[in-house]
Amino acid sequence: MTLFDHFLSLALESAPWLVLGLILGGLMKVLLPTDFLNKHLKRDSLGSVAKATLLGAPLPLCSCGVVPAAVGLRQAGASKPATVSFLISTPETGVDSISVTYALMGPVMAVTRAISALGSAFFTGLLVLLFDRSSRAESSAATSPVSDQCEATSSCCSNGSNEKPATSSCCGSTPQPSSSGWLTSATQGLHYAFNDMLADIIGWLTLGLVFAAAVQTYLPPDFLTQWGSGLLAMIIMLLIGIPMYVCATASTPIAVGLILAGISPGVALVFLLSGPATNIGTLGIIAKLLGRRTMWLYLSGTVFSALAAGLLFDALLNYWDWNLTATMQAHHDTVPFWLQAACLTILVLAALNIYRRKWRTAKQAPEHE
Repeated sequence: MTLFDHFLSLALESAPWLVLGLILGGLMKVLLPTDFLNKHLKRDSLGSVAKATLLGAPLPLCSCGVVPAAVGLRQAGASKPATVSFLISTPETGVDSISVTYALMGPVMAVTRAISALGSAFFTGLLVLLFDRSSRAESSAATSPVSDQCEATSSCCSNGSNEKPATSSCCGSTPQPSSSGWLTSATQGLHYAFNDMLADIIGWLTLGLVFAAAVQTYLPPDFLTQWGSGLLAMIIMLLIGIPMYVCATASTPIAVGLILAGISPGVALVFLLSGPATNIGTLGIIAKLLGRRTMWLYLSGTVFSALAAGLLFDALLNYWDWNLTATMQAHHDTVPFWLQAACLTILVLAALNIYRRKWRTAKQAPEHE
């Protein structure tokens, strides 16, 4: 098969699940208001950490979009531990990323990724609860306005103009449901999903699919097997994943390519957990928002959780003699081709519309100067 054949095959496999994830994510965005989250995250307690972990997990926000949302939660009175758990569980999971993980990597990896992300968020929030008991007032005083946080993450939030759309996930704004009822709110959610949400992930997702297709086309199956497992490989993956910006959905096809190249599933899991939760910009903003001590606890908790999850996952796969690659390939025929093609067509048309609007905005910008 050629590079294009592999790319098209991967795109068709992931398209229905990405469409499903976008729909669910968009509906959750408009039907789960921020005020609901604020009420449950105020106490500096273990229960608040658990609630933040569970409430943040399904939300469709990338690692830059979750920061302004977390700023809002913090300013509304959310505790440091709850804010940290929310900052980790939200970008590491999401209905869209878990759907694509199931499509490309199978149910075992999808379940493992979700459980590992929840464990990472809860563990890191617990670290902050135990080792950083500074007052909320002190931390709140150091909080920057939401607009400053958006500006700090402009590398992934820029839409090609000097203005940020009102519904941009990178600006942490939640489209408000109309008083005309649920149908209008659902329409707003779908519009948000196939515009702002898709715009956040389409570039990295496409690059990830190209990478996975190139691995399938040009590299032998055991290319990285000789050094693609174990603690050293996981540490190297952390050094790659921590500084870079990649969202949970877009990181999935990259992980597929790594596994197909010979990397162990545990090493790939380390990348899936560390890449979306951390990047240089996010860590800097966390230091300003919650303090340097909390930032180091955040980074330490994320690193330790990713390594522990990767080592445990590889150990369990070896113990049960489970071939994850075979599992990844076994379920790909469950979705009919016509549905795959229809969903891929929807995504392509939506992406073209996004880039058409960006091009028009970029073209009009010089005229206003």
